[in-house]
Order: sequence, then C-alpha cells, then structure tokens
Amino acid sequence: MQTVMLPFTPRFIVLTICSVATLFLVGMGIWDHRLIHLIVIPATVFGCLAALGFHDLLQKDHAVLRNYPISAHIRFLLEEIRPEMRQYFFESEKDGMPFSRDTRAVVYQRAKMVLDKRPFGTQKNVYEEGYEWMNHSVAPKPHAAEQFRITIGGPDCLRPYSASVLNISAMSFGALSPNAIRALNAGAKKGNFAHDTGEGGVSPYHEQEGGDLIWEIGSGYFGCRTGDGNFDPDKFAARAALDQIKMVELKVSQGAKPGHGGVLPAAKVSEEISRIRGVAMGEDCISPPYHKAFSTPVEMMQFIDTMRRLSGGKPAGFKLCIGHPWEFLAICKAMLQTGIYPDFIVVDGKEGGTGAAPLEFMDHLGMPMREGVNFVHNALIGIGARDRIKIGASGKIATAFDIARAMALGADWCNSARGFMFALGCIQSLSCHTDRCPTGVATQDPTRARALAIPQKTDRVLNFHEATLHALAELIAAAGLEHPQQIRAMHFSHRSSDNDVMSFTQLYPELRPNELIHGTDDRRFRDAWAMAQAASFQPLDV
Repeated sequence: MQTVMLPFTPRFIVLTICSVATLFLVGMGIWDHRLIHLIVIPATVFGCLAALGFHDLLQKDHAVLRNYPISAHIRFLLEEIRPEMRQYFFESEKDGMPFSRDTRAVVYQRAKMVLDKRPFGTQKNVYEEGYEWMNHSVAPKPHAAEQFRITIGGPDCLRPYSASVLNISAMSFGALSPNAIRALNAGAKKGNFAHDTGEGGVSPYHEQEGGDLIWEIGSGYFGCRTGDGNFDPDKFAARAALDQIKMVELKVSQGAKPGHGGVLPAAKVSEEISRIRGVAMGEDCISPPYHKAFSTPVEMMQFIDTMRRLSGGKPAGFKLCIGHPWEFLAICKAMLQTGIYPDFIVVDGKEGGTGAAPLEFMDHLGMPMREGVNFVHNALIGIGARDRIKIGASGKIATAFDIARAMALGADWCNSARGFMFALGCIQSLSCHTDRCPTGVATQDPTRARALAIPQKTDRVLNFHEATLHALAELIAAAGLEHPQQIRAMHFSHRSSDNDVMSFTQLYPELRPNELIHGTDDRRFRDAWAMAQAASFQPLDV
C-alpha cells in the first residue's frame, strides 16, 4: 500500500503532476485534433519534465534526485547561484573572502579615478581583538610628491634596478589572458613600475608593451629549459639579455600552494604555450614541486650566482613562502659559507592567490606573509646581511595600509597580484580555474578575453598604482615621515584583547645585528639555527 501511494507523496508529486499533465494533454490532442496547436507547447514542456523525472529516478549518481525527481534540480540551481546571490545581496561591506566588498570597491574606485572616500566613520569594530592601526604624529609632514622608489642590487650586482615600492606580482601568461598581460605591462610601462612574469616565461604579450619585467624562473625552467626539463644556461643567458628584463627571480615556492608544483594537461598546451614555455605539444606541461638545478642550500646560492652572472649582472634573488624555519636559516648559513648573497628575497604569504590549489594547501600550509616577512627580516639582521639584501612582500596587498604594515615588519617593497586584477575588472567570481572568467582576465578563451579592452584597462592599472601610492604618501605624512622606508614597527599598534594594546615592537621584536652568528637566546631562532646546516635542507639532530 505504501508503494502504491508513493507517487502522491511530496517527494514524487511533481513527477506525478508532470506525467499526468502530459498524458492528459496528449489525450486531448488525440481526441480533438483541432486543439493540437493550443496544447503542443505545454505538452512538450510537461513531457520533457516527466522525462527528466524518470531519468532522475533511474540515474545512480545523485541520491537526492532519486528521492526528489525534478524538484531536487531546484536545489542544484540554488547551489549554483549561491556565490552570486551572497556577493550581490547578502554580503556586508566588510565581509567577503578573500577580499571584502569594501576593499574591492576602493580598488575599482581608484582604478577609475572616481571618489574613493567613505562617509560617517569606520564600519570596523575598533575594540575587536586583532584590530590594527598606524600611529599618527602631532607634527605631520607635507605630502611627498615623489614616486617612492628603492634601489635593488647588492655589492655583487653590476646593474642595480630602481624599483617602485608597489609592483605587479607574479602571474603567468596561461593563467591570465593575452589582453590581461598586455594591459598590465602597458600600465607598468606608463607608471614606471615592474611586472613579474610568473613562472610561465616571458611571452610576446609581455614584450609588446615594453614595461619593466622581473623574470621568474620556476622549477619547470620555462623559457630556459632543455628538452628533458633541466635548466639550460645558454637559453637563459640569451633571454635574460633582453633589456626589458630588469631582475631575475628564482621561484622556490608559492604562498597559496608551497611544495605542490603543477600540471598543465597536454590538451591545454597550445602551439603558442609550447613555443613560449619550450615544452612539447601533446605532453603534459609539468612544474615539479622541487628544483633539479640544486638540492642543497649551498647549491642554491651557487645557482643564484649563476643567474646573476648569466644575466649580465642584473639583480638576482629568490621567492619563497616560509615553511620549516631551519630551512631558511640553512640558506642563511649557505650565504655565510659561500660569500654569495642574493640581491633580493620576495616573501610570499600563504594568503597569496593562485588559479587553483588543493584546499588543504590553500588553507593550512605555509607561513602567513606578515610572520614570513618579519622572520626573513630578522634572520638577515642576525647574519649581518640585511643592508645588502632587499625584501619584497606579496600576499593580499591591495591598499596603502597593507603596504605600510608590511614595511613596518621588514619589507622594502610590495607586490600585488589580485589588487591589479581588480584594477583590470576582476569581480572575484572565483572561477579562475574553470577558464570561464566573466571579465576576460583569467582565461584563455579568446571570446571571453576580448571583453578586456587593453587601452582602457591600461589606464586603470596605472590609476590604481598612482592612487595607491598617493594614499601611501598621505599615510606616512600623517605619521610624520617622508618616505616609506622610514616606517618602523613602532609606528603600528595591535589590539590583543578588549582592553590590551601592543605595539608591533612588542609583537615582532628585532634581533641585534649578527646575533645569530654570535649566538642567540631568542626562542624564535635559537633551536632552528642550531638545526640548520648549509650542506643540506634536512635538519641536524640536536
């Protein structure tokens, strides 16, 4: 009896109605042919729905469809549009991840050079644990008119580079569309700031506009590799001679997925990507999680020295997300042992972006940018090398406050990826990995990429850079400073509880010069320094 009544239960009633309606309309058409033109559309609609319902009953992939034929599709539809509904209708100004609506809005406004001010006071809870602020001065300085720059290049560098304190972070052609790469580089050219190529190599779209480039070399050695995927010094030297390339950067790891590597399936290796990256068509394009060119800290320093020599003396450095503390300290010991020092180190935070990564890597692997930058800053002070090595910071940099805070923790300059993507028109649809980017930024679909108009987006990239540095100039002037390099930890405060405030100098104490060499009792470094060895990334058993 229970089985007989199933068609009339709420679970199956939609299928029952559609089936009965279909039979009734077909029966009416057979009984009176004059009604066919009136019933053909509703009969087709109900018939298709009934067919869908019976398909739902028979399929075995989705249990909810077997129990709720037809009606369960509403659940899938709502799930599909949930991100858009939340973003456009339910998300507050301070909600939204990875970037809040308010942060995205200020980037859009600055990129378009429209009013970026806010009315009626802050919407942040300034008494909430974790709230941070920059301390101002009762004797503020006039706003600096210069475009803030720093010189990157140590004593061993023959061709130092004058860099802006805000540059475009690593994003490869392949991850971004040709139009996006061209607009970013054209904006960098107009604004006299640098554009990191990402590990995908220097593409024609990077070269077309003539903007300064930082050539990133990843574990796949794209653009400078042999047929079997090893580093090719001759190809590297030939490519690094390009005047547009101002610095060369070894990518050790990436914040959003450190130690993971990547694979571009053979089906996506187009003739163009094959030519640019130097990989074979019809084969998977693999970026291993490790480098073949070196396996120890000493060999890594020697490889960086080789990169600097082959590039004609341009600044050479490396990028990494800090993981095991003893591994970076092993690199520091290798610097001391070999006398080879990089010209710069870019510290990528685990909050950095990527086209796609496993959830566990994205959420729970690697050190956040602030702790990473401060760790590297102190380690270099501890070995007496801070003055000769510049530090870049990348990881969720979008506003002038983000830049100032990173500099207070030890950075000399900042890189932004998603900030410049917003300037291009990115709407944080979170579809970077699907090749269906709605704004033509993160796609290789030419019909989607054409939506990104290069001249207009070039101006917005330039505007975002200029407006952000203008806001930075206002911030540091209010603090009584004249240049971002004067920012120190003492200029920032952090609320650690409802009624307790700590200075960044308390939260991030600084080592004394050469303290690691002479011996330290600082618990952040003492044990890790003892475990580190220049001959291996493996820790000593102490």
